[in-house]
Amino acid sequence: KALSNISFDLMPGEFLAVVGPSGCGKSTLLNLICGMLPAEEGTILMNGIPPSPGDPRIGYMLQKDHLLEWRSIYRNILLGLEIRKEKTPEKLAYIEKMLDTYGLDKFRTARPSQLSGGMRQRAALIRTLALKPELLLLDEPFSALDYQTRLNVSDDIGRILKKEQKTAILVTHDISEAISMADRVVILSARPAQVARIVTIRLSLDERTPLASRSAPEFKSYFNLIWKELNQYA
Repeated sequence: KALSNISFDLMPGEFLAVVGPSGCGKSTLLNLICGMLPAEEGTILMNGIPPSPGDPRIGYMLQKDHLLEWRSIYRNILLGLEIRKEKTPEKLAYIEKMLDTYGLDKFRTARPSQLSGGMRQRAALIRTLALKPELLLLDEPFSALDYQTRLNVSDDIGRILKKEQKTAILVTHDISEAISMADRVVILSARPAQVARIVTIRLSLDERTPLASRSAPEFKSYFNLIWKELNQYA
C-alpha cells in the first residue's frame, strides 16, 4: 500500500501543504484526489461529489511546466480552454487580465524557451487558472528551479493564489516552503503513509506573504516541530 487511513478536510480558500518522507505516497495522494487513480478503499468528496478523471473542478500543476515549444506563451495558456471547447469571451477576458496583472503580457508571443524558469511556471499557473478550477493541486511545482528563483516564484504564486482566492493543496519536500505558504501542514508518516500530524500555521504578520513568513518569529519553532516529526521516518 502507498497510503493507509488518510483523512482530512479542506475548507474553501484554504492553502494546505503536505510533507512526508520520500516515497511515502504524496504524489499518489494528489492523483487520488483528482480522480486519476481510483481509491481501493474510502471516499474522496468535493462538496459531496466524488472527483472523476479530468474533473473540471480541479486544476493540477506538476513539477514540469509542460509548455509546448511550438506554441507561443499565449497559445499555451489557451490550450486547456481549447481542449475543453471553453474559449468563451468571459474566460478570454480573464486570461487577458491575468497576463497583464502578472507581467506576462509582453511575452505573449514568445516561445517557452525564451522565458526564464520562473516566468514559465507563471505561464503554467495562468494556463491552469484559466479553467477556473475550484481546487488547485500543486505537485512540487518549484523543485526544478534554482534556490533564489524558487523563493521568488513561490512568493509570486502564493500571492496570485491568495488574490484569486483559490483553494490549494501543495505537495513539497521543503519544510520552509510548506510553512511559508500554507494555512495548515499535513505531515505524513513513512509508507504506507498515514496522517502523523496536522499543524496549523499562525504567524504574527500584518500582511502574510510567502517571503515575509520566513521572517516571522514563530517560523523557526514550526520548522523545528515539523523537522522533528519527519525525522522519525528518516
